[in-house]
Amino acid sequence: MTTSFPIAGGCLCGQIRYHITRPPIAQGICHCRTCQHAAGAESVGWAVNSNEGFAFVKGQPRVYHSSNGVERTFCENCGSTLTYRLSPDTIDVTLATLDNPEALPPTKETWCEARLSWNALNPALAHYAHRTTSS
Repeated sequence: MTTSFPIAGGCLCGQIRYHITRPPIAQGICHCRTCQHAAGAESVGWAVNSNEGFAFVKGQPRVYHSSNGVERTFCENCGSTLTYRLSPDTIDVTLATLDNPEALPPTKETWCEARLSWNALNPALAHYAHRTTSS
């Protein structure tokens, strides 16, 4: 499938919107405990984007520093988990908040060592016990 850019997404209530203007660096599913807690889900799909390829275009999310050097954002109105930032050069966006989540399917699963036993791995994807360089 070919995806044309820009693509858009946002929170559940529509207060926050964003655009991705360039193809992501990576797309994956994270099974780490911090993502599980932050999203209230068994795993979270992410698209890793360059800062130049991502922008909030409506509203500004709340920032939460979930661990050393990690900045997560969410909508303070509806609670939607939106982004994750560890590197100053990239920002990860939750795939499920895209208007069309099928546009950027994951290609790998990371932090599989923390995967909940009842959350099956996708056999079509690459699997990593920990973080990869472009999670």
